Amino acid sequence: MSTKPYDVLVVGTGAAGLTAALTAAEHGASVLMLTKGHAPDSSSWHAQGGIAGAIGDDDTAELHAVDTERAGRELCRQSAVRVLVEEGPERVRELIALGVPFDPELNLEGGHSRRRVSSVDGAATGWAVTSLLSRHAVASERIATREATAVLSLIVSGGRCLGVVTPEGSVTATATILAMGGAAALWARTTNPPGQIGDAVAMAMAAGAAVADMEFMQFHPTVLEGSRLLLSEALRGAGATLLDDNGERFVDELAPRDEVARAIFRRGHAFLDLRSIDRPHFGSLMVEIEKSGFDPATQPIPVSPAAHYTIGGVVTDLVGRTDIAALYAAGECAATGVHGANRLASNSLLECLVFGRRAALAALDEAPLPAAAFPAREFAAEAAPALQERVAPAQLRDQVWRQAGVVRDPAGLAELANSPDPVAAVVARFALARAESRGVHYRIDAPKLNPVLEGHFVLRPGQGLILEQWT
Repeated sequence: MSTKPYDVLVVGTGAAGLTAALTAAEHGASVLMLTKGHAPDSSSWHAQGGIAGAIGDDDTAELHAVDTERAGRELCRQSAVRVLVEEGPERVRELIALGVPFDPELNLEGGHSRRRVSSVDGAATGWAVTSLLSRHAVASERIATREATAVLSLIVSGGRCLGVVTPEGSVTATATILAMGGAAALWARTTNPPGQIGDAVAMAMAAGAAVADMEFMQFHPTVLEGSRLLLSEALRGAGATLLDDNGERFVDELAPRDEVARAIFRRGHAFLDLRSIDRPHFGSLMVEIEKSGFDPATQPIPVSPAAHYTIGGVVTDLVGRTDIAALYAAGECAATGVHGANRLASNSLLECLVFGRRAALAALDEAPLPAAAFPAREFAAEAAPALQERVAPAQLRDQVWRQAGVVRDPAGLAELANSPDPVAAVVARFALARAESRGVHYRIDAPKLNPVLEGHFVLRPGQGLILEQWT
């Protein structure tokens, strides 16, 4: 496909990928962005709630860190949290300078002790941010983008990543950044676009990179029943209440997401009552609810949990480096340890901005590819016909939902661990190893937290699962 290596290859066009590409281009690098779908197919595009950042007069990075670590159930990597909360405000201010039309008032969301969530039209933040960054990428002479291009595998030679294999051939690059999103679409009930099935994790494992924390899938508690329309946490921050079949409240609406999701799951479903809030503040979301056949002004809306955010992923350091030289990961496909066992609301887009930029800056320091790397194109072209794009059939997605859902049991996990799908199987292996309940991972046979398991399970090639302490 390419005759000359790019300086930076970015796989993925969500917020992390766009941030990485724009950062690299601003520093003079030639950049190629690849995505197997189109821009609206990224999870970032659909992100609603906003971007957390301590920019309010009554807020500090320290308070943001406390809230993040509390939500993470004693498992957050403190060094990663410090990076996130200390660099976050500047990333938010950069978006303001670029012209993102944030609402004048900060939102309050579950788990936050302050109003610190910047949003657009209440719940259209992902679209506003990614569409603006996309326009800047299109305008850059240093960034090329290829949509509808699947990545089948990584090219690794001599311990260094040289690029990727696509159905059209190979692409070589001095540095490769994976920003491919998560795996939540492996679950039958999900908020994610269909393509988000953990391709980065599958490819990285096949190439010999470590993965971690794959037992931690965050389930968003309030998703419109029968759809993947997420009803933003900001609605509950604005006063929306959760009701049971009898019209009674049964949970603290602003508790961390894992607690709210389990409370709803135990009831089978619930209703989100929006009648008392300022609905025009969430105008675009109200329109989507009405399109689905509900009137939020007159009736509570039926909701139930859905797989939403993959906390685990490819192991990286604080600048996105993986175990494989010249291979980086950022955003939802990466495991920095920043979220611990439960992501604090609206820290995800912030993670994309902070760590996407860091990965790009680190990638710029990679040594040029040696001349001997160019035969990799021929190797990749020969290998491409034998490789196939991963798919997640309905039967697999149903199985993952049943056996690795909001509440899990060892028998179901043991069956799922034998799945031919590498990501589904590794989720089950991690969940079996964590014989406790912590954050978003809940084992019906081990409902309490076990201090002995206060660490990160990591799968490294040839070593099996190891519990590591990350600082």
